[in-house]
Amino acid sequence: MLASSPVSRFMLTAATFVIVIAGMRAAESILVPFLLSLFIAVIASPPLLWLKNKGLPNGLAMLIVIGVIVINFILIGMVVGASITDFRQDLPQYQERLTLITADLFTRLEGLGLNVDVSQLRESFKPSAALAIAGNTLAQLGNMMTNAFLILLLVIFILAEEVNMREKIQFGIKNSSQTLEAISTFTSGVNQYIAIKTTMSALTGGIILVWLWAFDIEYFVLWGLLAFLLNYIPTFGSILAAVPAILLAVVQVGIGQAAFVGLGFLLTNVIVGNVIEPRVMGRGLGLSALVVFLSLVFWGWVLGPIGMLLSIPLTMTVKIALESFEDTRWLGIMMGSGVEAHHKSQWDTDTSSAIKQLSNTKK
Repeated sequence: MLASSPVSRFMLTAATFVIVIAGMRAAESILVPFLLSLFIAVIASPPLLWLKNKGLPNGLAMLIVIGVIVINFILIGMVVGASITDFRQDLPQYQERLTLITADLFTRLEGLGLNVDVSQLRESFKPSAALAIAGNTLAQLGNMMTNAFLILLLVIFILAEEVNMREKIQFGIKNSSQTLEAISTFTSGVNQYIAIKTTMSALTGGIILVWLWAFDIEYFVLWGLLAFLLNYIPTFGSILAAVPAILLAVVQVGIGQAAFVGLGFLLTNVIVGNVIEPRVMGRGLGLSALVVFLSLVFWGWVLGPIGMLLSIPLTMTVKIALESFEDTRWLGIMMGSGVEAHHKSQWDTDTSSAIKQLSNTKK
């Protein structure tokens, strides 16, 4: 009787949640490479399926996709690895120059006779700390590159398992057609989101890279990569990506040109994030601003900086899964931006019905 009461069920669920999260945080060193590998595999899955549909054998299609991934890993490692090391070495000089610029600004405020507590401002407003955070984040990203071989192996195994999964389901599960339909509908939703978001992020990162190169800002490749990665985080990601690049521009080219650098970030994110992406993405896959912020804090706390980068793809996967079942669809809607509460797409209906069939399938 006690175990069946609502309070007991809630306490049991909460305790289970706490234990699972504690285990995830303790296993961060294992989970981060696995989740990163899963993320790369999801991105590589549509090209793999496209090559198979063109009639290529599984082995040859896998070889081509893995070859492209390896080439990208090598290029990123060569370009970004050296840049991260150099930036970390130059970071103390940038911080010192930025501190001097900030001190000069406070002195001018005092000269204007503004009634402000300058000492309090100096304690609470430290732009150099933002550069330090960016340096630490890039350093941890560089450390992940040392696990490139492990990540690559995991990607190969995940893709190989995906290639044979359809055959396993056909032979191992009764009513396999319903199961395959449910899995296909769910994975297509996730793949669609990841593919579109990756394309938009690549476009954002490329524009930022060229814009910073035009202003001759140092380490423009790093800031373009950071803009690409953080673009997976709606709203907050563009701000986080812009801050270190603008601060470096202040140190290097002055406040006037740094304002134009910031304007480039603003225009890029407005055009790509608010004009192009909604037209391509469509409705029904949005997250509320509160959920975005909470997922950013939560996954960052559990998995570190890489968890922050993966926070929105992970949360979107959870949202799509919740919307796939009638009992939990309300949770998925609550996580959304509010538009889909009145304008549910046909994809949601198809997914719900397909996975409902999966839940009712008897093995």
